[in-house]
Amino acid sequence: MRTQVVIVGGGPSGLLLGQLLHRAGIETVVLERQSRAYVLGRIRAGVLERGLVGLMGEAGVDARMKAEGFVHDGTQIAYDHEMFRVDFAEHTGATVLVYGQTEVTRDLYEARDATGGDTRFEVDNVVIDGADTDAPYVMFDHEGKRVRIDCDFVAGCDGFHGVSRKTIPDAVRRDYEKVYPFGWLGVLSETPPVHPELIYANSDRGFALCSMRNANLSRYYIQCEMSDSPDNWTDDAFWDELRRRIPQAAADTLVTGPSIEKSIAPLRSYVCEPMRWGRLFLCGDAAHIVPPTGAKGLNTAASDVHYLNQGLRQFYATGDSHELDAYSSNALARVWKTQRFSWWFSNLMHRYPGQSDFDRNMQLAELAFLRDSPEAQAAMAQNYVGLPY
Repeated sequence: MRTQVVIVGGGPSGLLLGQLLHRAGIETVVLERQSRAYVLGRIRAGVLERGLVGLMGEAGVDARMKAEGFVHDGTQIAYDHEMFRVDFAEHTGATVLVYGQTEVTRDLYEARDATGGDTRFEVDNVVIDGADTDAPYVMFDHEGKRVRIDCDFVAGCDGFHGVSRKTIPDAVRRDYEKVYPFGWLGVLSETPPVHPELIYANSDRGFALCSMRNANLSRYYIQCEMSDSPDNWTDDAFWDELRRRIPQAAADTLVTGPSIEKSIAPLRSYVCEPMRWGRLFLCGDAAHIVPPTGAKGLNTAASDVHYLNQGLRQFYATGDSHELDAYSSNALARVWKTQRFSWWFSNLMHRYPGQSDFDRNMQLAELAFLRDSPEAQAAMAQNYVGLPY
């Protein structure tokens, strides 16, 4: 069989690209290694930058997001038993939207279903071949058969462990990585959020984050050692530790309950260069990973989708490949700026093993500067709501 673009990976970035291309009359086939239920069962961050919100509107899938999402025009930063607010709207005129990544994915699947788009779940042994020629193709196992799809382009949206990035030869690809010496223990609970806005807390005991998915579903995190296990934490132990790390006013009003999900997430920064090899283009986690501090993972994937969508539309409308040729450089320019923000925010808010008294005082001085400087808050707000594409 043949299509114009094969999208490897049926997560939100692959689905968003497919929906945008559909609206331009460009045919796609989406290949997903897992089942649909598995993809929709993954718990991920839910802070959407203005750019992603705009892309969802461009894709025609923003109705439920606008109805059910929570507009946040600021965030809370806590340290040394005090809390201050960074006002996004005041400093940038923009906001973010709190809307779960699972819901984004659900909306995109429903939109693809409505268009009759070809989506293959539980595919295996995917091979991308001929990407460095004018005739790429993808082969995979599906429902007991070996299938080949010839195409014009391949979009690799299949995450860090997928086949897309590994298809780029080692001699061509360069990897950049930083692994952080701690993780986040996260708990999801059917409880009201402790605060209307997110609270990022730097404490002597380590980082904590108070977040939410909706008015009755909260997501909380505490910094932990990577060697730790969720099994080591009872719900009561988690809530007690969280209270110790957030301002007293928040701790006093925290509503607790049984956890419905508990896991530890590692923190790492990773970038692959280039993000294009021939007619293969990498998007999202296939090309880069950021620490969850500041919720830039899905949002950075969305910026990749923006650049690739623009390039493919230009190519099919006019035959001009200028924007496709610039895809990797354009995407990476923004990726590295996003990496810088996530790295800065992670360094600011976490306690590091072996951290000296000098290092600790530098953190506190940086936090005090952020609290007192409108210019520093404006820089943070600009990065948090999302740099322009």
